[in-house]
Amino acid sequence: MAYDKKPPRVVGMGGAVLNSLNGVVGSGIFALPALLFAAAGTFSPIAILIFACLYASVLAIVAKLSTVFRQSGGGQLYAQHAFGPAAGFLVGWFSICVNMAGAAANFHVLVSYLAAIFPFFDDTIVRLTTIAALVATFTLISIAGTARAIGAIAVGTFLKLTPILLLIVIGFFQNGIPTKVSLPQFSEFESIALLLAFAFSGCDVAVYAAGEAKEPRKTMMRAMFANLIGVAIFYAFVQWAYIAVAPDPSMVDAPLAAMGEKLLGPSGAFMVSLAAIFSIATFQLNVFVLVPRIAYGMARRGLLPQIFAYVSERFQTPIAAIGGYGAVIAALALSGTFELLAVLVVSVEQLGFLAIIGALIKMWKRNDAGLRASMDARWAIIIPVAIGYIGWLMSQLSPVSVLYMIAMVASGLALYALSKRAAVKMDGIDLPEGRGNVS
Repeated sequence: MAYDKKPPRVVGMGGAVLNSLNGVVGSGIFALPALLFAAAGTFSPIAILIFACLYASVLAIVAKLSTVFRQSGGGQLYAQHAFGPAAGFLVGWFSICVNMAGAAANFHVLVSYLAAIFPFFDDTIVRLTTIAALVATFTLISIAGTARAIGAIAVGTFLKLTPILLLIVIGFFQNGIPTKVSLPQFSEFESIALLLAFAFSGCDVAVYAAGEAKEPRKTMMRAMFANLIGVAIFYAFVQWAYIAVAPDPSMVDAPLAAMGEKLLGPSGAFMVSLAAIFSIATFQLNVFVLVPRIAYGMARRGLLPQIFAYVSERFQTPIAAIGGYGAVIAALALSGTFELLAVLVVSVEQLGFLAIIGALIKMWKRNDAGLRASMDARWAIIIPVAIGYIGWLMSQLSPVSVLYMIAMVASGLALYALSKRAAVKMDGIDLPEGRGNVS
């Protein structure tokens, strides 16, 4: 079995934006408006934009590092370069584990939306069979080729965004744009911190597959910020439209469906339900394309068993990493054991971001890839804001979440010790030519 083949660089700017967009916009947008309105009222659209600015400080650090590296892995790669293999393994472990838990949970949400339209899917056996079939389908699409998978993601993105944009236009046309804004109490604003952090999480996922981008040192930064700006405006307009339409507040679990029903009757609710199905399915396909690249990169850099570095000669994709990812998600989704991990999505992501910030600071001190010359006085503001933002979010966590995080770290270190035995280092970490390649 040969391991010298690597996936080709086929992802351009459009594909990177699609990856980032679908790392953020999944099932959350269909529940977000009612929850935000309940917590922050008419101030909620502005709260979205404020949080986008705070999140931008963290994203700026990921984006800056993306201009240095051109391999797949994202935060895992950055942490490994700055702090060594153990730290790199832990960040990769966090990312893969949490993404698998979220993907397993989303398959249940997807089938629940199907069952709402077609009661046939409510049967337990049919539900589990459908989940297994969906996991197999997304695994096969991901294996079949990166360019093909991104084409499918583009179609899904159009199908999920068009109905929501239509609701926004009709909502404003019938009800006007709300202009009254009431400031919430700080405690109410603070209560939505984790909710909005979850809403924006995933903006950085395109860097997971930077090794397959055509010009990763240029493309990744532009794609991430284009996506963050677009998503923030999109979320804010959805929220403004929801306030303008003022749908049935009792339908807190399906606010956009309630909005669609008020504007267009039963056909509007049906349209939103279909959009939700396409949205979750596209989100799922996106993670099947991106997250296995973390495992692939880790295997090439000697942190996971070599088998995960195998690339299919026919499809030119990391077939073992994708297949293994799909198999674990299927096991989690069919067994229902993902719930414990799902509560860690926001908290563990913050640990990963802290590692990324630390990586940038350490690389700046060492002047890796000439970072000092490319970082001006603005970073003296950006980095403290990012650290303060993450510290504030982590202060909102429950004691149970903190215990789970400690357990994740401990289990990750144990797995690292085991993985080293079957790992073979094939790649170093490449910095820009002439600026200090390291192994």
